[in-house]
Amino acid sequence: MAQILPLKEAIADAVRDGDTVALEGFTHLIPFAAGHEIIRQRRRNLTLVRMTPDVIYDQLIGAGCASKLVFSWGGNPGVGSLHRLRDAVEKGWPGPLALEEHAHAGMATAYAAGASGLPFGLLRGYLGSDLPKFNPTIKFIECPFTGERLAALPAIRPDVSVIHAQKADRKGNVMLWGVTGVQKEAVLAARRAVVTVEEIVDRLEAPRHAPNVVILPNWVVRSVAEVKGGAFPSYALGYYPRNNAFYKQWDHVARDRDTFNAWIDRHVRGTADFAEFRRSLEGTPLNV
Repeated sequence: MAQILPLKEAIADAVRDGDTVALEGFTHLIPFAAGHEIIRQRRRNLTLVRMTPDVIYDQLIGAGCASKLVFSWGGNPGVGSLHRLRDAVEKGWPGPLALEEHAHAGMATAYAAGASGLPFGLLRGYLGSDLPKFNPTIKFIECPFTGERLAALPAIRPDVSVIHAQKADRKGNVMLWGVTGVQKEAVLAARRAVVTVEEIVDRLEAPRHAPNVVILPNWVVRSVAEVKGGAFPSYALGYYPRNNAFYKQWDHVARDRDTFNAWIDRHVRGTADFAEFRRSLEGTPLNV
């Protein structure tokens, strides 16, 4: 049964140096608050997994938390490159970063295999692609029934999966809706799962017309932490919109190592929690 914990305790309990950690959320419900707590606790040598590493992974990589990235597309959505990711790959700062690149469909298949307890996943994909030349985990097998050539990928089974959701009840059952991506599969595939939520309620009830409602029972979740606004600057359907100004301004912050370090030290390492982080942005361009 899931524990209800403060975020600091939830991360300290679940995330260890050297872990494989997936922070999932597809454009929506991205767990920024949890990512910041990992930075505050100075976790190191993490293998970070994410279908679309964006700004939160730029921050984790630049803060020195990661030694490897497993991903399928990386960038600042609608803006451009992730400069801390590029610096790590191209120049080894703040440390070397190994890459394992996939297609979106491949990542989703690998998560589904992990969630199902299978050793690998299969898909019609990668044929004609250059990705298998650079990613040795992509293999091809022959279907024993049809003879068709299929791509096989090892299951993704993170040590820890972290997601953000709209609600949880006091027993630790979690509800999310909207663009749900692979959050469900990431949680089911993980050894340990941490969920941050907008609110903890007595009873879970989905809003009318809520799309794609997913319920995660408390027995698949290790801990739940209430963090209002915990997906900022991404959005949480029914709670707040995406903060586009933050993404635009991040391009300026992340381009220069010294500017990035000063920002992380002031707004993440120098704040006690996500609420203080939000207060630290008041009056800055990143809080527009």
